Amino acid sequence: MRTSLLRPAFAAVAAAAVTAAILTMTSRSDAGPARAAAAPLAHMVFFTLANRSEEDAQKLVDACQKYLSGHEGTVYFSVGTRAEELDRDVNVTDFDVALHLVFDSKAAHDTYQEHPRHLEFIEKNRSLWSGVRVFDSYLAGPSSGATR
Repeated sequence: MRTSLLRPAFAAVAAAAVTAAILTMTSRSDAGPARAAAAPLAHMVFFTLANRSEEDAQKLVDACQKYLSGHEGTVYFSVGTRAEELDRDVNVTDFDVALHLVFDSKAAHDTYQEHPRHLEFIEKNRSLWSGVRVFDSYLAGPSSGATR
């Protein structure tokens, strides 16, 4: 449905940006559970559209860019559609749009959750999706023995 020759390039750029964001914060992110709230927080949101059309997917992508980018404390933002050509047994395929945010702290995430632009996004766009799943995790920096 939504295929593009540019998608692999965007994926590579996104992966590099997330890696760079994590690497810039390693002094705070590898401190252990007691200091997890000071670690970067990844907020990944997966939307299943009510009408699984390219048009509605683009509407939601555009709305995410308008309302959810540029919030204070955000160190990484991206949004896009599912890579439909990737369909191995391990690939989850029951979503249409993926939103990826990394905040510099839990406090920044919490502020974002209550921000008027975030609340307006939900109010104006909730009719586009039939389901939404959120995966939040604290990010750990690379260990000294990490390999590529």
